[in-house]
Amino acid sequence: MTTSNRVDPAWIERVRSEYGHCFGCGRDNPMGLKVDGFERDGNTVLASFTPRPEYGGFHGILHGGILATAMDEILGWTTILVAGQMAVTATLDIKYRKPAPPTATYELKGTLVERRGRRLLVEAACSTATDVIAEASGLFLATGPIEEVGV
Repeated sequence: MTTSNRVDPAWIERVRSEYGHCFGCGRDNPMGLKVDGFERDGNTVLASFTPRPEYGGFHGILHGGILATAMDEILGWTTILVAGQMAVTATLDIKYRKPAPPTATYELKGTLVERRGRRLLVEAACSTATDVIAEASGLFLATGPIEEVGV
Protein backbone atom coordinates (compact mmCIF):
# COMPACT_ATOMS: atom_id res chain seq x y z
CA MET A 1 0.00 0.00 0.00
CA THR A 2 2.46 2.67 1.12
CA THR A 3 6.10 3.42 1.40
CA SER A 4 6.29 5.93 4.25
CA ASN A 5 3.66 8.54 3.32
CA ARG A 6 3.59 7.82 -0.41
CA VAL A 7 0.77 5.60 -1.67
CA ASP A 8 1.51 3.41 -4.66
CA PRO A 9 -0.76 4.67 -7.50
CA ALA A 10 -1.19 1.09 -8.75
CA TRP A 11 -2.55 0.10 -5.32
CA ILE A 12 -5.06 2.98 -5.43
CA GLU A 13 -6.16 1.81 -8.88
CA ARG A 14 -6.70 -1.73 -7.55
CA VAL A 15 -8.93 -0.36 -4.78
CA ARG A 16 -10.83 1.81 -7.26
CA SER A 17 -11.34 -1.14 -9.62
CA GLU A 18 -13.13 -2.99 -6.80
CA TYR A 19 -15.58 -0.08 -6.55
CA GLY A 20 -15.89 0.94 -10.21
CA HIS A 21 -19.52 2.02 -9.87
CA CYS A 22 -18.99 4.15 -6.76
CA PHE A 23 -20.75 7.49 -7.30
CA GLY A 24 -17.83 9.34 -5.69
CA CYS A 25 -14.72 7.83 -7.24
CA GLY A 26 -15.78 5.05 -9.59
CA ARG A 27 -14.45 5.19 -13.11
CA ASP A 28 -17.31 3.03 -14.44
CA ASN A 29 -20.17 5.20 -13.17
CA PRO A 30 -21.19 7.48 -16.06
CA MET A 31 -22.97 9.92 -13.70
CA GLY A 32 -20.40 9.83 -10.88
CA LEU A 33 -18.13 12.58 -9.59
CA LYS A 34 -14.97 10.71 -10.57
CA VAL A 35 -12.95 12.14 -7.69
CA ASP A 36 -9.35 11.51 -8.73
CA GLY A 37 -5.68 12.22 -8.13
CA PHE A 38 -5.49 10.75 -4.64
CA GLU A 39 -2.26 11.56 -2.79
CA ARG A 40 -1.30 11.09 0.83
CA ASP A 41 0.82 13.51 2.84
CA GLY A 42 1.12 12.33 6.44
CA ASN A 43 -2.38 12.26 7.95
CA THR A 44 -3.81 14.17 4.99
CA VAL A 45 -5.23 12.96 1.67
CA LEU A 46 -5.64 15.19 -1.37
CA ALA A 47 -7.81 14.69 -4.47
CA SER A 48 -9.84 16.74 -6.95
CA PHE A 49 -12.94 16.71 -9.11
CA THR A 50 -14.61 18.80 -11.78
CA PRO A 51 -18.41 18.70 -11.68
CA ARG A 52 -20.66 17.85 -14.62
CA PRO A 53 -23.18 20.45 -15.84
CA GLU A 54 -26.02 18.24 -14.55
CA TYR A 55 -24.85 18.83 -10.97
CA GLY A 56 -26.18 22.37 -10.81
CA GLY A 57 -28.41 23.70 -8.07
CA PHE A 58 -29.79 27.22 -8.24
CA HIS A 59 -28.76 29.10 -11.36
CA GLY A 60 -24.99 29.52 -11.38
CA ILE A 61 -24.34 27.45 -8.23
CA LEU A 62 -23.25 23.84 -7.80
CA HIS A 63 -25.77 21.75 -5.85
CA GLY A 64 -24.81 21.46 -2.17
CA GLY A 65 -25.50 17.72 -2.20
CA ILE A 66 -22.75 17.25 -4.75
CA LEU A 67 -20.33 19.06 -2.45
CA ALA A 68 -21.53 16.88 0.44
CA THR A 69 -20.85 13.77 -1.62
CA ALA A 70 -17.38 14.97 -2.58
CA MET A 71 -16.59 15.73 1.07
CA ASP A 72 -17.87 12.31 2.16
CA GLU A 73 -15.68 10.71 -0.52
CA ILE A 74 -12.45 12.42 0.57
CA LEU A 75 -13.22 11.61 4.20
CA GLY A 76 -13.73 7.95 3.30
CA TRP A 77 -10.53 7.81 1.28
CA THR A 78 -8.72 9.36 4.22
CA THR A 79 -9.75 6.39 6.37
CA ILE A 80 -8.45 4.06 3.66
CA LEU A 81 -5.14 5.76 2.87
CA VAL A 82 -4.17 7.00 6.34
CA ALA A 83 -5.74 4.46 8.70
CA GLY A 84 -5.75 1.47 6.33
CA GLN A 85 -9.42 0.91 7.14
CA MET A 86 -12.59 0.53 5.15
CA ALA A 87 -15.18 2.58 7.02
CA VAL A 88 -18.75 3.81 6.80
CA THR A 89 -20.05 7.29 7.52
CA ALA A 90 -21.72 7.59 10.92
CA THR A 91 -22.06 11.39 10.97
CA LEU A 92 -21.25 14.15 8.50
CA ASP A 93 -21.30 17.83 9.47
CA ILE A 94 -20.80 20.34 6.66
CA LYS A 95 -20.31 24.09 6.78
CA TYR A 96 -20.87 25.78 3.42
CA ARG A 97 -18.69 28.89 3.33
CA LYS A 98 -19.32 30.34 -0.16
CA PRO A 99 -21.50 29.62 -3.18
CA ALA A 100 -19.86 26.94 -5.31
CA PRO A 101 -19.22 27.85 -8.95
CA PRO A 102 -20.61 25.06 -11.18
CA THR A 103 -17.64 24.99 -13.56
CA ALA A 104 -14.70 25.14 -11.14
CA THR A 105 -12.24 22.36 -10.44
CA TYR A 106 -12.39 21.52 -6.74
CA GLU A 107 -9.49 20.48 -4.56
CA LEU A 108 -10.38 18.16 -1.69
CA LYS A 109 -8.33 17.72 1.45
CA GLY A 110 -9.10 15.16 4.16
CA THR A 111 -7.27 14.76 7.46
CA LEU A 112 -7.43 11.99 10.02
CA VAL A 113 -7.76 13.82 13.34
CA GLU A 114 -8.22 11.00 15.82
CA ARG A 115 -8.74 7.26 16.04
CA ARG A 116 -10.32 5.48 19.00
CA GLY A 117 -10.95 1.81 18.35
CA ARG A 118 -13.33 1.61 15.38
CA ARG A 119 -14.13 5.33 15.55
CA LEU A 120 -12.27 7.57 13.11
CA LEU A 121 -12.71 11.34 13.34
CA VAL A 122 -11.86 13.01 10.04
CA GLU A 123 -12.04 16.57 8.70
CA ALA A 124 -12.13 17.90 5.16
CA ALA A 125 -12.06 21.05 3.08
CA CYS A 126 -13.28 21.67 -0.45
CA SER A 127 -11.67 24.61 -2.28
CA THR A 128 -11.40 26.27 -5.64
CA ALA A 129 -8.13 27.87 -6.69
CA THR A 130 -9.10 30.99 -4.74
CA ASP A 131 -11.66 30.11 -2.04
CA VAL A 132 -12.58 27.58 0.61
CA ILE A 133 -16.10 26.61 -0.41
CA ALA A 134 -16.99 24.12 2.32
CA GLU A 135 -15.56 22.35 5.36
CA ALA A 136 -16.70 19.11 6.94
CA SER A 137 -16.10 16.81 9.84
CA GLY A 138 -17.24 13.26 10.07
CA LEU A 139 -17.26 10.28 12.34
CA PHE A 140 -16.53 7.09 10.45
CA LEU A 141 -16.80 3.55 11.79
CA ALA A 142 -14.11 1.13 10.64
CA THR A 143 -15.54 -2.03 9.12
CA GLY A 144 -12.19 -3.76 8.75
CA PRO A 145 -8.69 -3.44 7.36
CA ILE A 146 -8.51 -2.67 3.65
CA GLU A 147 -6.75 -6.01 3.07
CA GLU A 148 -9.95 -7.83 4.10
CA VAL A 149 -11.75 -6.58 0.97
CA GLY A 150 -9.30 -8.48 -1.19
CA VAL A 151 -7.27 -5.54 -2.45
